[in-house]
Amino acid sequence: MDEPQNFEIFLVTVPGMEEALCAEALERGFAGALAVAGGVTFQGNWHDVWRANLCLRGATRVLARIGGFLAFHLAQLDKRCRKFPFGDLLRKDVPLRVQVTTKASKIYHAGAATQRIETALKDTHGLTLDPEATLVLKVRIDDNNVLFSLDTSGESLHKRGHKEAVGKAPMRETLAYLMLRQAGYTGTEPVVDPMCGSGTFVIEAAEIAAGLLPGRSRSFAFQDLANYDEAAFTAMKDVPLTVPTAQFYGSDRDAGAIRMATANAERAGVAGYTHFANYAAGELMPPEGPKGLVIVNPPYGARIGNKKLLYPLYGTLGQTMLTRFKGWRVALVTSEPSLAKATALPWKPLGPAIAHGGMKVWLWQTPPLR
Repeated sequence: MDEPQNFEIFLVTVPGMEEALCAEALERGFAGALAVAGGVTFQGNWHDVWRANLCLRGATRVLARIGGFLAFHLAQLDKRCRKFPFGDLLRKDVPLRVQVTTKASKIYHAGAATQRIETALKDTHGLTLDPEATLVLKVRIDDNNVLFSLDTSGESLHKRGHKEAVGKAPMRETLAYLMLRQAGYTGTEPVVDPMCGSGTFVIEAAEIAAGLLPGRSRSFAFQDLANYDEAAFTAMKDVPLTVPTAQFYGSDRDAGAIRMATANAERAGVAGYTHFANYAAGELMPPEGPKGLVIVNPPYGARIGNKKLLYPLYGTLGQTMLTRFKGWRVALVTSEPSLAKATALPWKPLGPAIAHGGMKVWLWQTPPLR
């Protein structure tokens, strides 16, 4: 296939965070990035695909729209799949999985469409099909338009390759980044998480401050494509690091969580800038030095515990912030407005709901406390 210089690249993200990811993509030099439902789209080339996987902290996965055609029935789908130049990108020795969705099309049976596509891939193109394969060809048949996309990420991009230990109801790294960003964090101020669990907010903040690439320690599905250039991708990883001017603090009343967070920070290479301690939120004291951001993902009661028992916890957290953290901003994640209000903190107007763990949550934010 005469590969076009540019094609559509789609960045998948958490619903409710499209604008935040778009801002990150533009900041990272992905020109023309546009927020749409479920993610961000822009025109780019394969080097942009590699760089998006390696560098973007807020994307869940990166899809490369590799082409398509019109098909009005299964026989036509079969014939045109056999002519489509899959071999320019897909290797015969790398297993592939096919996912088909159909909408408002004459080809309405996704199972039958999958069977036709898989047969064409095996018989004409000599490709290996495996339902457990990491490399996924996504096929969307919408109003008789067939669109092929390759999932170039493989495992979800929140899996940075450092966090082996996680607690209950963990915050994904991609969402933690987007929330830090929405809270105005730029990498130059201290961050405190008084209910840090496995340390995601603290570690993510420290990585940003140090200039560490989120994908530096993991592999990606695009490395198994025929056009992958290992030397070019290795060169992308060579970026200057900085020594953070701020420090990053996590605490939790669960000693096991603190052990997990400390080990995760060590694996991520930020142990020199992160500090974890075992105590309850009511015992929290601000670190010495400049003011910064307190960001916390407390229990909501929806999945962990009884909501009624959480009101005193939120009240104590709010009192601690109001009496000891003057000049600091507070950002709090919860699915329950009544719990956020129990803190008595001066919340700003809410942004959009965010999909997290099968529920809707909001990021509540204050101005600098007075």
